[in-house]
Amino acid sequence: MQVQLVRDREREESPKNGLSSPEAKLGMQVEDLWDVQEPALSPTEKLNACFESIPVSSFPQAPSSQVIEINSDTSLAEAVRILSQNKILSAPVVDVGAPQDASWIDRYTGIVEFAGIVVWILHQSEVLSPRKKGGSPRINGSLTGAAVAAAAAGVTSPHKLFDLDPDMDTITSGSFFEHLTTSEYYKNTKVQDISGSFRWAPFLALQNSNSFLTMLLLLSKYKMKSLPVVDLGERKINNIITQSAVIHMLAECAGLHWFENWGTKKLSELGLPLVKPSHIVKVYEDEPVLQAFKLMRLKGIGGVPVVAKDGRKPVGNISIRDIQFLLAAPEIYSNLRSITAKNFLTAVRSYLEGNKEPSPMLTGMVTCGRDDTIKDVILSLDSQKIHRIYVIDEDGELEGVITLRDIISKLVHEPPHYFGDFFDGVLPLPANSRV
Repeated sequence: MQVQLVRDREREESPKNGLSSPEAKLGMQVEDLWDVQEPALSPTEKLNACFESIPVSSFPQAPSSQVIEINSDTSLAEAVRILSQNKILSAPVVDVGAPQDASWIDRYTGIVEFAGIVVWILHQSEVLSPRKKGGSPRINGSLTGAAVAAAAAGVTSPHKLFDLDPDMDTITSGSFFEHLTTSEYYKNTKVQDISGSFRWAPFLALQNSNSFLTMLLLLSKYKMKSLPVVDLGERKINNIITQSAVIHMLAECAGLHWFENWGTKKLSELGLPLVKPSHIVKVYEDEPVLQAFKLMRLKGIGGVPVVAKDGRKPVGNISIRDIQFLLAAPEIYSNLRSITAKNFLTAVRSYLEGNKEPSPMLTGMVTCGRDDTIKDVILSLDSQKIHRIYVIDEDGELEGVITLRDIISKLVHEPPHYFGDFFDGVLPLPANSRV
């Protein structure tokens, strides 16, 4: 799908023409600040100053359905149900043993994700594989009682990250996840049992007084997927800023002078895409789909293109959000001998169409060319509710990928020593983290 399909959304209803969404009002706030900046400043320096002057508290509140919390004694099965039902990828975990007056940093134990649950489960399965020395046998693709006990006790290798053998039949066969999600192991393991796999312990959070510039830099340079905003008085999260929310905010600002000054530049003028074709992380259509998720975790990226096995032409995209279908709808693969990337895309699309569920996966690949503008890309990302767009050449072959992180990197920059002691006191990733 070419980005031109959304070019007709050219902002007759831009903020200056009366649009009054919260995001548009924010855009006008940036516009007012932009107009009074020193003329000698570069556009990036002006925007840095504008975004530094706006507090995070001004960012529109996320829908209540997105500020979902999961108790630490919730089972993995129930956690998956909650995430899936609310159409979210992750949620903060509340320590049920924390006292009523606990500070926010003691109230939460981390953020649990679809990806984290799958990676942890597969890591246990790999460690306990019959191919491993001392591994426990399996029965019909599920763990035996001894294996479950060992897994629940945390038998893991702290130095390995989901190093799956792609030829493992028990992992790549369509019946594996169906057996897994009906097992007592899956039903009885608690979220607190996988706390060593959380991204942050508890997590990196913003306060209402932090600036937009801080938020933008954390989402881009520091690769945060989402940012909880903590109310210190209430000792709890009162907002979650996601990549999608920031994309929508930027899209709502189209038509304003500060946005147009930057957004009407061609991708090639801005040095985008940043990644050369030879460095694109991708999977071939006949590889196990787990290879796609493994690469996302190893490379710290949110999605990979699926390419034809004989070249660079993309045939689809798999994002980290799609990992939910391995646990939420395992029955759709039950007849597949191997869940390859191609089979995964076909099965999920058929499932979504059959259940009439809207999803970015149904739209296929969203692409653009080097001559498209960054404004075109932002409007397309917002319209399709996605986080990345692929750049292709005239032959339809991959030339690169553009994400929100790339866009922000061309919008603002990190001043020298900007964060100072911001990260002091933030607990690092656990030593045995695999996510």
